[in-house]
Amino acid sequence: MTQTVVKAPFKADHVGSFLRTEPIKEARQAFLDGKLEKDALKAIEDQEIEKLVKKQIDIGLHSITDGEFRRGWWHLDFLAGLEGVELFESEYISHFKGAQTKNNAVKVVGKVGFRQHPMVKHFTFLKEAVDQYGDGSQVAKFSIPSPNMLFTRMQGDEYYNGDTKQLFADTVEAYRKAIKTFYDAGCRYLQLDDTSWIDFVSEERIQAVMEKTGQELQDIIDERVRCINDVISEKPADMVITMHICRGNFKSTYITSGGYDHISDAIFANLEVDGLFLEYDDNRSGNFEPLKSFTQREQTVVLGLVTSKFPELENPDTIKAKIAEASKSIPLENLSLSPQCGFSSTEEGNILTEEEQWNKMKHVISIANDVWKR
Repeated sequence: MTQTVVKAPFKADHVGSFLRTEPIKEARQAFLDGKLEKDALKAIEDQEIEKLVKKQIDIGLHSITDGEFRRGWWHLDFLAGLEGVELFESEYISHFKGAQTKNNAVKVVGKVGFRQHPMVKHFTFLKEAVDQYGDGSQVAKFSIPSPNMLFTRMQGDEYYNGDTKQLFADTVEAYRKAIKTFYDAGCRYLQLDDTSWIDFVSEERIQAVMEKTGQELQDIIDERVRCINDVISEKPADMVITMHICRGNFKSTYITSGGYDHISDAIFANLEVDGLFLEYDDNRSGNFEPLKSFTQREQTVVLGLVTSKFPELENPDTIKAKIAEASKSIPLENLSLSPQCGFSSTEEGNILTEEEQWNKMKHVISIANDVWKR
C-alpha cells in the first residue's frame, strides 16, 4: 500500500489518549489481582487497540494512536522504562483541584539511558494496525513525555548526587536514541508531552520554581527550551515532532491556571518543534495575546479549543470565532484544532462516556472541515 505523505499535525487532530474500554479495565485489574497472566493481558490490549484504531479511522481521523491503552500514566510508564529510572510509591500525592492521584513517582537510580524500551514494541503494533486497516492517508502517532518531565518531576536522585549538568547530558542522549529507535521502527509522528511549562503560568508557581532551583526565571525557561531543542536537533527531516502543553488533566480536573504570557517567546519563537498542541478550552488558559510571539512559518499551532473534560459540545460558531481571532496573530494555514488534552491522561480517565468522547472527536473533525474547507 502506498503511503500518502500528509504533513502533520492535521487540521483535525488530537493529543493521544482515549478512555480505557471495559475489557481493558477488567483485564488490568485481573492482572493486578494475580488472576490473569501477562500474555493474556497483552492479548486483550492488542484486541482493544485494534478496535480503537478502526474507530479512529472510521470517524475520519488521520492521526491514529493506541489511546495509551497499555499505560497507567501518560508519563511515568515511559520514564520508568528508561535505563537508570525506577518507579516507586512516594509519600507525595499529586493534588488536582478536588482529586488526588495515586502516589506513584520516579527516581533516578543509575545512569540514564535508552535501550530495549517496551514502548518501541507498543508503537510497532500500532503502526502495523494502522497499515492494515487504513487507506494510506493515516499516520501512526505516538506520544511520550518530554525529557523536561524527568528533570522537573523526578522525586529522588541516587546516582548523580546533584550533578544536574551530567543528568541533563545523559537524558538528552537517551532521548536522541529514543527518537532514532522510534524512527527506525517506522514512527514519523512523535509527540512530546510536557506539563513542566505550567511552572510559568502563575506568579505563585514561578516563585516556587525559582526558590527550588535557585535560578532566575529566564534562565530556567531557557534551560527547558535548550533541553527540547538539543533532543530533537538530530531528528530526520521526514519525522514530525510536536509538543503538547496543558495545566494538568485527571478525572476532569486540573492543577493550575494561567496564560502563556511568560513563555510566549520561548514556545512560539524559540522551540524548534514542528507543532504545538496548546490548551485553550476555557479562561484558565488566558487569552490569545501570547500568540503574537509566533514567528516560525513552518510550525503548526494546534488550538485545544474543545474540552476533553466534559461531555457538552461547544457551540461551533464560538470555536470558529476563536480560530478567526487566533488567525490575526498566526496565519490560518498554520493553525489546527484539537481537544485541549487527551481523554485519559491516566487510566482512570475523564468523567464522560465513550460515546461522548467520540462525539467530541467528531465535533472537532466537523468544525475543522468547515474552517479549512476539507
